[in-house]
Amino acid sequence: MGISTPHAVLSPQVEQLHDAVIALRRTLHQWPELGFQEQRTSALVAEHLSTLGLQVTTGLARTGVLGVLHGAGEGKTVLLRADMDGLPIDEASGAPYTSRNPGVMHACGHDGHTAILLTVAKVLAQQRQDFAGTVKFAFQPAEELPPGGAKGMIAEGVLENPRVDAVFGLHLWNGLPIGKIGVDAGPIMASVDRFEVVIKGVGSHGAYPHTGVDPIVIGSHVISALQTVVSRETPPLAPVVVTVGRFQGGTAFNVIPSQAELSGTVRTIDAKVRQDMPSRLERIVRGVTSAMRADYEFRYEFGYPVTVNHPEMAQFARRVAAEIVGEANVVTAGMTMGAEDMSYFLEAVPGCYVRLGSGNPEQGLIHPHHSALFNFDEAALPIGVELLTRLTLAALRDMV
Repeated sequence: MGISTPHAVLSPQVEQLHDAVIALRRTLHQWPELGFQEQRTSALVAEHLSTLGLQVTTGLARTGVLGVLHGAGEGKTVLLRADMDGLPIDEASGAPYTSRNPGVMHACGHDGHTAILLTVAKVLAQQRQDFAGTVKFAFQPAEELPPGGAKGMIAEGVLENPRVDAVFGLHLWNGLPIGKIGVDAGPIMASVDRFEVVIKGVGSHGAYPHTGVDPIVIGSHVISALQTVVSRETPPLAPVVVTVGRFQGGTAFNVIPSQAELSGTVRTIDAKVRQDMPSRLERIVRGVTSAMRADYEFRYEFGYPVTVNHPEMAQFARRVAAEIVGEANVVTAGMTMGAEDMSYFLEAVPGCYVRLGSGNPEQGLIHPHHSALFNFDEAALPIGVELLTRLTLAALRDMV
């Protein structure tokens, strides 16, 4: 019989681990590590999994860890994924368990994701005689650092031997209040690409601009013109974001430099729109620089694809989530132009990525992800454990 909390119905096994999952999260929070540098974190993960008697593989995609748990007999295989990396941010949350690694912070909840999945592994390891099939626990590096760790872990075989039949994951989500679970079918997060432009002008004295070709002025026109790709070239119902996040040029107040550099990100949902973006952006860069007597270099890198939940898996996840928080609290979280390399797992295997409500205005836990003030309501942690545990057991039982 489940134990009712203010926000959810938890099994006795999960309720018993309430304090442990919070303590584990706080330990992880104090020692964040950047992408592909998660040595301490991956060692902690591997130790926990080994203690539970799982088959453990380390060094996947450099710092990733895979734990494999076999049930009492043959059956289907479910993979659960959590990301481990932090961000290059000086923490200002004021939490008593604040980061001890200067300049690095868990500002996106990955400490919570890792703590949740390690606790799920403990719960399921205690029940391994009660289910048939295999559960894989993928602790992935570098979600915040494209090309990310998911693609590398997949290339190194985490979906094989045995072949994975379903994949699930979750993201702590301060945009939803504690006690809510967001489950959406279809596209839920955008693709993320990167572009870089070097504008090559002619340097000159700041007092004599007519003797040079000013790449800063030209770059300003390029930035403005790029926005017309969104406003005048793409369908209004096909979301697109073009953001220039870096614009650098010059070293002195009275010198026109010979070149300027800008870089930015492109976010799309529609595959055709995405494929057309490099040529559209370069056409504008070429036209503006040519009209203003400059030359250019243009580079475009495709990053994470759109994150897409399988419709049947999303419906399945909604049913399971409703058992925990009630049907009224399972909501449609909506599409976001943020991106995730969980998308690679969902491209390869049917699955669902769930957004777990973790905001709490009454406690001041309202700050967005990637903020130096970010923190979340830790009451979400046992709910996450319950959700992934139930999803796994139900999928192993019901998949045919």
